[in-house]
Amino acid sequence: MTRAPVIAVVGPSGVGKDSVIDALVARVPGIHRMRRVITRPEDAGGEDFARVSEAEFDRMEGAGAFVLSWSAHGLRYGVPVEIEMRRQEAQAVVVNLSRRVLLLAQDVFGSLIVISLTAAPEVLAQRLAARGREDAAGRARRLARAAPLPEGLACVIKADNSGPLDATVEAILNRLQLERA
Repeated sequence: MTRAPVIAVVGPSGVGKDSVIDALVARVPGIHRMRRVITRPEDAGGEDFARVSEAEFDRMEGAGAFVLSWSAHGLRYGVPVEIEMRRQEAQAVVVNLSRRVLLLAQDVFGSLIVISLTAAPEVLAQRLAARGREDAAGRARRLARAAPLPEGLACVIKADNSGPLDATVEAILNRLQLERA
């Protein structure tokens, strides 16, 4: 049975990864979202995720509950093994990933499409301030972390999300159409 590709959405904090993911899922019935497991407090807002304690994350990781896991920004993230079942039911499965695990994700999933989002620095700063997770110093640190994409990714779609969300999603869908043609 053929497994659907995994679409990894990446980009700096405040670029709108979750908004783009939600819009893709809403626009294309065959694209399914994979919720991550995160050690972030639930009241921190942001994406729809499964919150677990550090101890529970350790237990889950030890039990093989994740196909992919990593640490970033003082938190731990995991992609549940259920993604493989979703890949059999969907046209594609979309997940928010860290740029630093993309090569490993490509090895794990085989078929990986990376959507790399960018936005103007002033747009990122406004979005970070609006979500209210960090103080000014924390936002400045996030803005300073501009990690490049690793070399060796098979399929990368770059999109600027500084403007209207619909325009960004339309551009991504047009590129996905080209990538699959």
